[in-house]
Amino acid sequence: MDQAKALLQPLYMREANERERQEFKDQVKNLESMYEEEAVFLSPLELGSMIPQEADAVVFPQMLGAVFGYKEALKELRIPILVLTSEFGTVEMWDWEIVSYLREELGCNVFSPYRVEMAKVVMRAIAAGRRMRGGLKFLMFQDDPGEGMQAYIFKRFYWWETECRERIEQVFGVQIIFSSWKEVNDRAAQISDEQAWKLWEERKVPVQEVSKESILRAVKLYIAIKEEADELGDVCAVGSNCLNESFLSRTTPCLAYDWLFEYDHILWACEGDLVTLISKFILYSALKHPVMMTNIYPFLVGMAALKHEKIMEFPDIEDPDNHALGVHCGYFGFAPRCFCDQWVMKPKVLEIVNQDAIVIDCRMKTGDVTLAKLHPNMKVLTIIEAQIEDYVQYPGSDCRNGALLKYKNNSGHKVMEKLSSHHAIIIQGNVTPELLLLAGVYGFETEVL
Repeated sequence: MDQAKALLQPLYMREANERERQEFKDQVKNLESMYEEEAVFLSPLELGSMIPQEADAVVFPQMLGAVFGYKEALKELRIPILVLTSEFGTVEMWDWEIVSYLREELGCNVFSPYRVEMAKVVMRAIAAGRRMRGGLKFLMFQDDPGEGMQAYIFKRFYWWETECRERIEQVFGVQIIFSSWKEVNDRAAQISDEQAWKLWEERKVPVQEVSKESILRAVKLYIAIKEEADELGDVCAVGSNCLNESFLSRTTPCLAYDWLFEYDHILWACEGDLVTLISKFILYSALKHPVMMTNIYPFLVGMAALKHEKIMEFPDIEDPDNHALGVHCGYFGFAPRCFCDQWVMKPKVLEIVNQDAIVIDCRMKTGDVTLAKLHPNMKVLTIIEAQIEDYVQYPGSDCRNGALLKYKNNSGHKVMEKLSSHHAIIIQGNVTPELLLLAGVYGFETEVL
């Protein structure tokens, strides 16, 4: 079985007449064709049969009134139920009463997608959950995480705690593997210039004012990280304590993260942030929308945010209480090229990284975005509906090109009460309905701001 696909068990009812039995068969074939990239459909079973252990969810390609007579069999289902009864691969409106009955009377976890993309989100989330429970590997490079260039900041973060790692592993079943940031950089230093330059010539990216020496260092770090991930096998996401332990590296992993995603389909998170890493994996695996991580600086924070970015004031705009800046490492933050309208590799901005380090100046397209992230308890998903209105520049500061974000629901003060981290995950588009479905798959509580 393809581990990247949901394993769905179609169910039928014995009360179906000959016409209905043929319609069931036709709909199963229809669903298999429509969702061939997201799901594997097992051989159909009669409702009330023993569900195979490997099934991730059951699917009703057809609903009949007879379903009301199967209360006990439906109560026994301990896995999600998908209702995909229309020829268009979605729920028939005639089945809303049945869906409500299953949810409200029997306590079933039922999904009734009204758009094809919603059904795909549910299937991809189900498959990702199974993959994680199978021990999927998250690789994090760090040595002594809280001690370093900004220890007064980094020692406060929950993601360094053993409790955080253990909670993520317990809740989701993944393996979090720590490796030495120093040693992977030492490994990178042993790679020849010839090998690194050959790979660069094959994979060149846009650059501006970056020296050949800096390019070589960035490429070598990618090669070293990729080699270690390959040795471990089944690594789906990578991070590193790249800022606080920047004294252990002559570069930064920004190019490595781009290539890991573009060529190796491995996700990333900056600064060793495990909560961001697990959140990003869950979100991207289900949504397949452009996603990135940045620091969020609400205007309501005032000088406490401005001082950190070395700027004197926020942009002079109407409704400042419902705005924030998205800034990380001098620019908007890191995102791979395929997610961006503009993308260029530049020399570093932050003082705490090596003089040979690089950074990415990129922009996602303006318009609707959704900020979403798990709380440290791994039980609550915060969803913030917003827009990227524009990009703002402060030459000579640590905000050379930041995103101007506006909360769509005038929720600035609520955001301040609910934020669980200064690290925000920005998803392209208004994806709140899809996120609510994802939360239903994982059993997350949600708060929409």
